[in-house]
Amino acid sequence: MPTRILPAAGDADAVRSITTLLSQLPDAEPVAPVVDSTQLVDTLARLAAESIDELPEVVVVHERIGPVPALELIREVALRFPAVGVILVTSDASPGLFQAAMDYGARGLVALPLSYEELASRVQAVAQWSVGVRRHLGSGGDVFTGVGGTVVTVSGAKGGVGATLVAIQLALAAQASGRGTVLVDMDLQTGDVASYLDVQFRRSVVDLAAITDISPRVLADAVFRHDTGVALLLAPGEGERGEEVTDRAARQIVSALRSRYEVVVIDCGAQLGGAGAAAVEMADRALLVTTPDVVAVRGAKRTVRMWDRLQIRKAEETTVVVNRHTRATEIQPPLIQKITGTAVAGIAIPANFKELQGAVDAGRIHELDSKGAVKQALWGLAGELGLVKPAEGVQKGGRLRGDRGSVSFRRRREAGG
Repeated sequence: MPTRILPAAGDADAVRSITTLLSQLPDAEPVAPVVDSTQLVDTLARLAAESIDELPEVVVVHERIGPVPALELIREVALRFPAVGVILVTSDASPGLFQAAMDYGARGLVALPLSYEELASRVQAVAQWSVGVRRHLGSGGDVFTGVGGTVVTVSGAKGGVGATLVAIQLALAAQASGRGTVLVDMDLQTGDVASYLDVQFRRSVVDLAAITDISPRVLADAVFRHDTGVALLLAPGEGERGEEVTDRAARQIVSALRSRYEVVVIDCGAQLGGAGAAAVEMADRALLVTTPDVVAVRGAKRTVRMWDRLQIRKAEETTVVVNRHTRATEIQPPLIQKITGTAVAGIAIPANFKELQGAVDAGRIHELDSKGAVKQALWGLAGELGLVKPAEGVQKGGRLRGDRGSVSFRRRREAGG
C-alpha cells in the first residue's frame, strides 16, 4: 500500500524541492502540497471527518511554514491528529532543536539541504509508526478521528457591545444540549465572565501559561465547574498577569481544551493581544459582535481589516453577530454585511435590556428568563452555529432538556430585517 505524504511549505522553491524528492521515493504517494498552517489543519480536519483512513500517513513540515511557527503547528497536528506522523525539515539539525521537535510531537527531523537517503529513511520509519497507531486505534472500537472539539471565539467590535453575554449563552446552550463545553475568558485584563456568573475562583488561564505539557489532570485543576455544568477557564483576577499568556501559551491551551471538550467557547473581548489573536486564528468559527450603530460597525470593519492584514482571519471566514437589533434602526444586518465584507448571522439579538438588567446586576446571567426574546435568540444562534445536538437535546416543541421553556432552534424569519 502506498504511503501518502502531505508536504507543507510556504516557500515555492521549498515545495518544489520537497515534492520532487518525495515523488522519487518507493511506494510514496505525495498529495497536493499546502502552503500555510491554516490550510494544513483545515485539510487534515476535512479528511479526518470522512475517516481516519483518509488521513495521510506522513506530513512533512518545512521550518518556514507560516503564519503559525513550525513547532507550534507540529504540536497542534500531534494533538488533533495523533495517527499522523510529522517530519520537520530544517536547516538547524542541532541536538537542541531535535529535542524540541520531539517534545512538540514530531516523529522525525530531516536536515537541509535535503538528502534522498535521509528523507527516505525518515519517511519509511514514520509511515510504519503511523500504520501501527492506526491498527491499534482501529482495534479499540472507538476510533479517534483527530478532529477534536469545535472552537468558537467571540470578539467585540468595541467594548460594551455584548460579546461576553453572547459567549456565555452559547456555552450554556451547548452544555444544555448534552455537549461537554468549556467557556474560556481570554479577555485577559478586563474579563467579566466570573462576574456575570457570580463565581469565586483561585485558578485562572494564567496557571496554564508556563506549562509545556498540559495533561488532563493539570487542565482539570485549572478549570472551574459551574453549577450549570459548563467548565470555566477564567481570566486572572490581576489584569497585569494577563501578559503571561503569550500567543504560544494560548495555542497550547486551546489545543489541550479542544482535545478534552466537544465545544470550546472563547470570549476574546474587544482588545487584540497575542493570546486572543492566536485563539481567533485557531477557531473553527470566529464571531464578531457589533451593535447596529455607526461607531460599532466602524469598529467591526476596522477589526476585520486588521485581522486580514495580520493574517489572523479573512473577512469571509468571520461571522458578525448583530446585538441590540431593532427594526427601527437605519443600520440593518444586510448593510453591516456589505460594509464589513463578512457573513452575518441569520439570527440577530433583539434590544431588550430590561430582560437582562436583573440577571446582570445579580451576577446570574445564566438565570435569564427562558421565555425572553434575548435568551431565545442567543440559544437559537447556538443552533444556527451547530453548537447543539438537536437530535438528542430537542424535545417535542423544539425545547432543550434541562432548560424549561427554552428556545426552538428553528431559524426565525427576519421580517423587515
